[in-house]
Order: sequence, then C-alpha cells, then structure tokens
Amino acid sequence: MTRTAKRRFSRELAGIVDGLAIGAHGPVLVHHYEPPADDMWMDDVIPGKLAALERATGEVLWSSPCEVGYGRGFGAGFASDGAALVLGPTAKGHMAVRMALANGALLAAHEIEAFDDAIVHEDMAITVTPKSVVAYDSRTLIESWEYSRPGERYHHVARAGNRVFISVTHSSRKHGIICLDAENGEFQCEVLSPRGATIHGIAASGEGLVVLTRDLQSALPREVVGQFMIQLSRLEDSRRGDTLSLLALPVDSSAGDAPLWWEILSTQPVDEIPEIAVSADSGKLYLVNEALIEVRDMLTGRKLGDWAIPGLDERVAWQVANGAGLLAEESRVSLFELPA
Repeated sequence: MTRTAKRRFSRELAGIVDGLAIGAHGPVLVHHYEPPADDMWMDDVIPGKLAALERATGEVLWSSPCEVGYGRGFGAGFASDGAALVLGPTAKGHMAVRMALANGALLAAHEIEAFDDAIVHEDMAITVTPKSVVAYDSRTLIESWEYSRPGERYHHVARAGNRVFISVTHSSRKHGIICLDAENGEFQCEVLSPRGATIHGIAASGEGLVVLTRDLQSALPREVVGQFMIQLSRLEDSRRGDTLSLLALPVDSSAGDAPLWWEILSTQPVDEIPEIAVSADSGKLYLVNEALIEVRDMLTGRKLGDWAIPGLDERVAWQVANGAGLLAEESRVSLFELPA
C-alpha cells in the first residue's frame, strides 16, 4: 500500500533553488540564485548563494554569497574535514569552492575544468564531461587524476567504495559501463560491454550497481537470456521488447558476469514512458517515478515500500541520505522521512 511520506520540514527561500546536498548528519546545503528581471543577464553565470538549513526543522542557519553561480554544471557535498564543497560555474570560469559549514565563510577556491555533472564524496569530487572524467581532492581542491580514452564519450557517474562507474558511449554509438579505481583513476574493467542497450542512469551503493536501461537482452549474459525472454513474453506488447528495465550487478563484476537480478519496468512506446530516475544510499535503491518513490534492496531487488512525496514530480533536485529524502522544487526545500 502506497503511503504519503512524513514531511519533516518545508522551507520557502527567496530565490530559485538549483542544487542540494545532504549527508549522513548535520545541516543540509541549498544552492540558490535570484533571477534578474525578465531573465535577462549579460554573463553566462547568474551569481549564486549557499544556505545551510537545520536538518530537523529547516531553520536557515546561514545564507552566504557563493563564488559558484547558476549555469552549466553543478555539484555539492561535504569534505572529510566537514567543510561545504561546491563546484560549478563562476564569472571567472568553473571552480571548486570550500566554505565553512559553521557560517558560510569562504575557505578556498580553485579553478577546475568545465563539466556537465559531478558527485561529491568526503575524499574527492568527481566531474564528468563528454571527453573526460576528473577527480579533485576535497581538502586541497587540486586535481587527483584524470581519465580519458579515444573513442569514448562519458555520461553518468556513480561510486561504491573504491570503484567509480562511468556510463560511456563508444565510437560504435553503443552504450557500456566501465570501472575506474577511485584512488588513481586507472581503468579496471568493463562492467557492461558496449552492445545495444541504452543506459538512462546508474546508481551504486554497498555491494550493488543498478543500471536503468532499455533493450536489456543485449546487456545480459547468454545463459540468462532465456529467463528474460520468458519474463518478457508474459507482458503486454512483448513484441516491442523492453523499453525500460532495471539491471542489478555486483560492484565487483566484469563484463559477462551473472547479474544479481533484473526487472522489466515497461514495454510501452518510448514516448509514453514517464520520467524515471534511480539513486542509491546505504544499500538501498530509490526508484523515482513522478510523485512516487519506491525503495528496494540493492542486492535482491526486494521491494521495501513505496511512498507518495508531494512535489516530487516538480523536482529541481532530489537526494537521499540515511533515510532522509531532500527535495527541491522551484523555491521550496522539503525534507521527508523514508523509514525503509
């Protein structure tokens, strides 16, 4: 039975929210900006602000101008020493910025390469552009390593322990997933060989990696294709094939290894599928479908529950940590409890 998630707080901000960060404990971070009249501005970047909200009540602890503004690429999180870490565009190019978690004071800033997507962990921030993957030390902001290979184009990134997973498109225009060593960025293995599957998203936590994909058959090893075909045949419009599926793999797997589990989510025409996204935390998979979120065990796929979250279908950003779901709509930030 679908339940409505308990809302811990909801807070309206004076500005438009474009980024969030939530950790295992402590305040949550909200990056926001004030759009100019008629949305007209001369530069590529609108100046931004960073606010810290008390985790239990949503009280604004501080709000400070932030070197990082609104534009291409954004990432935020917490460094190992507790500092707030924000990456994104500035008037002087892209930067990684450290700010004091106590009051928002600027601690350091370092110029970095422009990027499209980023994830921030206590030891490093990892950025992704079509041509390269770059890691930066969370304390010094200096580049730790860079990875790129000819004929590869990079899209999504996820991390579990010392393994960094990147979804790639090869020169053949087929999708796959590679694994890099988080310490030095060295190539470890292909997790999914570049075949026909289209990868829409990846998420990793604990011992599991989950892939949101289309044309699952092309990603499965031959010995389980028969089981997949039986499952597909039981669904309506099975002749179209799967248009959206989940594939779970062990984090230490390589191409051709048996999956942990899989599930066909849809055989509807592609243009009729609702927008679905995946994220992971503490060994759980969070599957977002419009205003609903379904929680599963990463290793087994077992459903742990589903909740309706008001405003989730209008989300600007969404993150989960330790059973707390942080949601940003246009100018509102809310925190919900997910007791799974």
